[in-house]
Amino acid sequence: MTTMVGRGEELARLAAFVTAGTGQALVLRGETGVGKSALVNHTAASAEREGQRVVQAAGVEAESELPYAGLHQLLYPVLAELGPSQDGAWRQLDAVFGRTEGGDPPSVMTLGIAVLSLLSRAADDQPLVLVLDDGQWLDDPSADVCGFVGRRLTGSRVKLLVAVRTDIASRFDTAALPELPVAPLTREDAALLLDQRYPQLGKQTRHTVLEQAQGNPLALLELPAHLSAQQDDSIPDDFFAQPGVALPRRLQHLYGGRIAALSDTVRAELLMGALDGVGSRPGDGAAGLRYRMHNVDEAVASKLLEVDPATGDVTFRHPLVRSSVVQTATPNQRRAAHEALAHVHRKNLERRATHLAAATVDPNEDVADILEAAAESATRRGGALTAVTWLTRAAELSVTHSDRSRRLSDAAFIAGHAARLGQARVLVQADADAHASESPAAVLAAGYQALYQDGDVRSTHRRVTAAMEKLRDCGSAGSGSGSESESGSGSGSESESGSESGSESGSESGSGSESEEVLARLVILLLAIAQFTGDSGTWERCLDLVESLEEPVAERARLFSNTWSDVVRHGAGWAAPVARAVADLPDLEPWEVSRLAVASYHLDILSEYRPYLQRVVDRELETGAVASGMVMLHLIMLDQMAVGEWDEAEQIGRHVLELAIGHGHELFAAQSRGYLAQLAAMRGQAARARDLQAEVDAWARPRGLGFLTQLADSAGATAALSAGDYEAAYLYAIGITPPGSFQAYTYQASRTLLDLVEAALHTGRAARARQHALAAREAGLPEISPRLALITYGALAMTAESDKEAAEMFTLAESHPEASRFPFELARIQLAHGIRVRHVEGRAAAREFLVPAAEAFERLGAGGWSERARSEVRATGTPPRASTLNLASLTWQERRIADLAASGLTNKEIGKRMHLSPRTVSSHLYRIFPKLGITTRAALRDALSRTPDVSQV
Repeated sequence: MTTMVGRGEELARLAAFVTAGTGQALVLRGETGVGKSALVNHTAASAEREGQRVVQAAGVEAESELPYAGLHQLLYPVLAELGPSQDGAWRQLDAVFGRTEGGDPPSVMTLGIAVLSLLSRAADDQPLVLVLDDGQWLDDPSADVCGFVGRRLTGSRVKLLVAVRTDIASRFDTAALPELPVAPLTREDAALLLDQRYPQLGKQTRHTVLEQAQGNPLALLELPAHLSAQQDDSIPDDFFAQPGVALPRRLQHLYGGRIAALSDTVRAELLMGALDGVGSRPGDGAAGLRYRMHNVDEAVASKLLEVDPATGDVTFRHPLVRSSVVQTATPNQRRAAHEALAHVHRKNLERRATHLAAATVDPNEDVADILEAAAESATRRGGALTAVTWLTRAAELSVTHSDRSRRLSDAAFIAGHAARLGQARVLVQADADAHASESPAAVLAAGYQALYQDGDVRSTHRRVTAAMEKLRDCGSAGSGSGSESESGSGSGSESESGSESGSESGSESGSGSESEEVLARLVILLLAIAQFTGDSGTWERCLDLVESLEEPVAERARLFSNTWSDVVRHGAGWAAPVARAVADLPDLEPWEVSRLAVASYHLDILSEYRPYLQRVVDRELETGAVASGMVMLHLIMLDQMAVGEWDEAEQIGRHVLELAIGHGHELFAAQSRGYLAQLAAMRGQAARARDLQAEVDAWARPRGLGFLTQLADSAGATAALSAGDYEAAYLYAIGITPPGSFQAYTYQASRTLLDLVEAALHTGRAARARQHALAAREAGLPEISPRLALITYGALAMTAESDKEAAEMFTLAESHPEASRFPFELARIQLAHGIRVRHVEGRAAAREFLVPAAEAFERLGAGGWSERARSEVRATGTPPRASTLNLASLTWQERRIADLAASGLTNKEIGKRMHLSPRTVSSHLYRIFPKLGITTRAALRDALSRTPDVSQV
């Protein structure tokens, strides 16, 4: 094997990489032509000599827009060898590779875990080395998965080597993988390489080549080769005519001369290969998906192509050759090649669409339809940004103005969900049919931007209402599908805005189906606006307008309007319809997933669907519907707050706040601060809660965003209760809704039921507290959602006029099938009931309720309530035991994991129950052991069993 010149340090590092006894990843980074590919191939050969299996692949620019094309190329040989199986890992890959319909769209984490599992299986008999050249051209979703996998190879028999160019940004720049920089050769090493390869080179030319190559090995090897075709021993003047032009561009010029000397037939073959992404290295794992060049011996002889001796496949010698082939072709030649490739890939929707988009010049409705279908496919696999590109091109190729307008509107709609509000506005403005600024598409894009960037609900409401009325009165709202009502971004940032800004379709003169879809999107935007206003007048006008629409637009809108608006008045009976709709989540676009998840949150049934949101959200945050992803994060955070996973909720809240600020979604940022204020209040962090509350209130109140001001008031009430300032808590609570009623269309009215009742009782307003608890029962809150049932029975127990009634209501609360899913509210009810029992039945009887309440508050980290509960436990004559205090240091999630581990479940079984990876479960146990003062899993049962038995205290 030829010795590489000047690469001693790099080769030593790569040798250690190959011989390492455990899995790892390494990224080679350097400029074009610096020798990364040579190092990659050297490493691959070394690994094979060590008895390791090597799979090589290469990123190609032609596929950088195709979601998961790079991952498929890299895994193709491995999957072909393993063969299909029925396990979850294989199903995840089927979903992203488009081999199945309607599968759950996995997140980066879920897909990464699946890839790790399959690679581990493939390496059972022989260590596996994955080698990826030109990683900068890998599509973003594939690069994200490779980064995820690369960070988790320790302990496996799998290695990953990636080479990337320094002059092109890629996902590997932020993948946090170990790197090995590949620098140009020193002057001495460059001279040695040149002398070895071209010992007869003239002195002057040798000096010039060394000066111009600047240590770049590719230039050192290519420049003298080019000179051999010249009449004299000199470099052509045009090579240095533009000294400011980068060296790779000048090398392309040299390749261009060789390409021009080929026959027309061979150049056409090279162009087909270049445009279809034929790899630059042997071992192309996706060769079966790409065009195979034929009869290109002439190009091989010209040293433009190389032949794989094992397979006979021809590949481009260097990416610069491929680029030169494309650049030297005329536009007509490129279009002809794309058209031929579209026929080659006629059974692959997205590849066919890519080539047709480049091959077609004049309007062509068939091609536009194919691009539209490809955009839908990409959207459902997390490629919203790619979908925008394809829809925009489909609009350009549309035959009729109405189809062009509709497709531009769809592109704007998806761009808005991808947090590209500015791009959405540009797309709308590109619509020549949007003859007025108040066209449906313009209203939609402007409304989306005004609402989510600026929190403008007043003028946005007027414009959207006017656009809807105009469409309705034109008689074009007949039978819309209501398909994409957006809930994603506008969807009340998840919590309550469940709606989002739909994209208004084309002009009013568009077709009926087009106008129906536009109207359906406008309806969702209007619902989002009404949600954020929290104003009864706005909601009533909104609902009246919805009822005036024809079916099925109005029918579909009712599900969202009844669950997002006022669950006290309209929410009963909607849990089952929402559950039926949610059953189709895998087949829905991300914004549809978000709006249904918002509905399930309002009905307190979100926990059942949270695992799906967790699988899809990471994917959308990278290349998909970012705004919908932020909504999903908010929803996940709220559910974590409800079930007691407060540490995790804090992390997500901070993350989505950063995302919202970064994307200019000020509305979502304020909403994130509101949720973080609520969490701080529950934890007894009164100062932080007040700071966040004030920030939210100052931004939202002048804008008329009642939803956010209620959120701030709710955090204020909870913080005051935690601190024992019951008068302040009462004032905050009645600012949301008066005692004895639930303010119409006020989201927090029912959710602050316990706050108002507790504050009223502690301030001597027992009659008001009783009035409010009875109003909750009369309003039918227990029939609406499990959480409302729990707090209604708890409020009735707290305000009961007889001890018998108090016991009955408490039993209804505590025995509710879903009571344990809301540990904070349940503990508050136990504490209040225990205090009552202590006064009536004595200290021993009270311990049954006070000890569990104290332990729950301690596990949750609910500061003020924890101190109060422990004080009540001490009042029974039983000070908290040391073991109880140790358990108090566990978070709610850690306690659940500890209990499951103590029962004998494995990490994998625990992870399945709690929707966590086994690795995450192991990390939690690693933190749990020192908190409990133990060192082994076997000691868990004893540590947990030392909790006082309340019946014996």
